[in-house]
Amino acid sequence: MSRPTAHEVLAAVLQIRDGHLQVLAWQRAREPDAGRWALPGGRLRDDEDVEASVRRQLAEKVDVREIAHVEQLAVFSDPDRVPGPRTVATAFFGLVPSDADPALPADTAWHRLADLPPTAFDHALIVRDARERLRAKLSYTNLGFALAPHEFTISELRALYVGALGHPVSATNLQRVLTRRGLLQPTGAIAPPGPSGGRPAGRFRFTDRSLRVTDAFAVLRPPGEVARSAVP
Repeated sequence: MSRPTAHEVLAAVLQIRDGHLQVLAWQRAREPDAGRWALPGGRLRDDEDVEASVRRQLAEKVDVREIAHVEQLAVFSDPDRVPGPRTVATAFFGLVPSDADPALPADTAWHRLADLPPTAFDHALIVRDARERLRAKLSYTNLGFALAPHEFTISELRALYVGALGHPVSATNLQRVLTRRGLLQPTGAIAPPGPSGGRPAGRFRFTDRSLRVTDAFAVLRPPGEVARSAVP
């Protein structure tokens, strides 16, 4: 006899916090997997599509309304991915700008992907896939806009790319690549000098804060690896 199938939506919400790529999760209080950390989400209602559902649940459950970008990641349909009735999950990933600090419930927290605590069900797999999607899209789209505040210095932008990509990035080459693609616009403002003084840094913004492909074949690789439009 076939088992009834339920449908849920989940969201891997990522942000660069304190220089590290982090994911939002809440701690389950009940079995199964009590005490483990889970991605926000829940059952799909009959009157909504999957994207409307994930946006609603993020707003209701974890008060994350400052998401700059959200997109469908994948469908996770292993028959045994959760105990009990079969549950298919449509997973999304979302990005929160680095200058946002959403209010969170007491059972919810940000976690570094490099030190992810034990997660419920297959949620660690979803987080991994979200990280890989982000890294890929930073290469060939303008998705950096969703990690960055509205205005930033090149040094600040470089730090965000380093946190997301997980390898060193040259600020000079990053500026050259993004400028060549027409993605950066000087604001005319100057950042205050740091503690050591030095030449004041100009502030920039992204020319477009909606997703678009900018170089379909580009790959941002670590230093020493040759790639078209690479940022060493």
